[in-house]
Amino acid sequence: MVTVIKTGNSIHRIFNYNENKVKEGVAECIGAENYPIDANKMNLSMRLNRFLKQIELNENVKRNSVHISLNFHPSESHLSKEKLLEIAATYMYKIGFGKQPYMVYQHHDAAHPHIHIVSIKVRPDGSRIDMNNIGRNQSEQARKAIEKEFGLVSAEAQKKQEQYRLNPVSAAKVLYGKTQTKMAIQNVLEAVLNQYRYTSLPELNAVLRQYNVIAERGNQDSKVYQHKGLLYRILDADGNPVGVPIKASLFYNDSTLKFLEEKFKENEAKRIPHKLRVKNAIDMFLTGKKATLQDLIKALEKQGIHVALRQNDTGLMYGITYVDHQTKCVFNGSVLGKQYSAKAIQERCQHKAVPEQKLPPHSAQEPTGLQPQATAVEAETKAYPNAMQMTGPFKEIENLLDTLIQTEHTSNYLPYQLKRKRRKRKRKNLNNNQ
Repeated sequence: MVTVIKTGNSIHRIFNYNENKVKEGVAECIGAENYPIDANKMNLSMRLNRFLKQIELNENVKRNSVHISLNFHPSESHLSKEKLLEIAATYMYKIGFGKQPYMVYQHHDAAHPHIHIVSIKVRPDGSRIDMNNIGRNQSEQARKAIEKEFGLVSAEAQKKQEQYRLNPVSAAKVLYGKTQTKMAIQNVLEAVLNQYRYTSLPELNAVLRQYNVIAERGNQDSKVYQHKGLLYRILDADGNPVGVPIKASLFYNDSTLKFLEEKFKENEAKRIPHKLRVKNAIDMFLTGKKATLQDLIKALEKQGIHVALRQNDTGLMYGITYVDHQTKCVFNGSVLGKQYSAKAIQERCQHKAVPEQKLPPHSAQEPTGLQPQATAVEAETKAYPNAMQMTGPFKEIENLLDTLIQTEHTSNYLPYQLKRKRRKRKRKNLNNNQ
């Protein structure tokens, strides 16, 4: 079982998100806990007002709403509604929300079974529930206990990136209306925004494009751009925007440009420890091997690293971005280093093995068949201008060796103080004796 916990400052958004799923026929409300009557006997206003009344007890709690999803292995689709409600109740009790009002929704819009739980952070006495590190502490303990108690597949035994990776949006299946488009994009944003570590809009789009979604600010003269707005759109098979653009502010979870800019700063430090994995994967494949760019892309894909190329209208590549689905980190090529930028990668992939060298014409006069070092270097450089070029870590090693073995230069210069004669000091001593 995989758990995801999110908090928000609007219970309306979280509540409406789940209820809209019910209206669309892809979810159903299966239970309500700590409500005066059963869920099927309440209308929408009764369900929502229960939350609102309790939130009013402490208006100082800004992020007052909680949205939790419990995700199960695809083989556990046989779990009944009663069993799902029992699991939800056990989980909420173990994380300290057992006495809180909450709604349980079963969603049917993914390949794996899962439920969503909606609740609030304000207790009946008006106090606030502290959720710092709740995901790492209480939630993890609850998850492990529930897996044993209910015989569920352990999260550690699953490859999360494969089991719960979202399928790309099919533009052909979306009736270019606002509701269908919004729902399709919402599913993608849920899987990407808070899980991947990106530091710019182009890096985020490198991930979103894999799901046929793109975030754009519009032209600089547009009102959307000038007011720091953001639009999300669906892409067709050719990567062209189609359908109705949806404003970021209309989605229930945070997906605005302001939110993303905060994530950019936050993700900068979080992704640093994972740079080496991508660099090593590239170097290991290209070292001592003749390979094309497509060969590199295929090799990295096998390791869970997607390569996104940025090209102009003429097909010229001017940028490259690496999306590591294993570590959920995104890196622009230049961030990893010059040897991983678009230009350097093209050069490293186009590097051909040096053909068998032929002796220059004048070398036939050498009786030993050997050339002086300087002459040989010059001849090889002229005959094979690329033969002496080294790329990647080898160039760095060459420079380091040159630095270590270069002759130490000496100088005949001496400071003026060392050149002075001691005559003056002797005269001073003579004067003192007199």
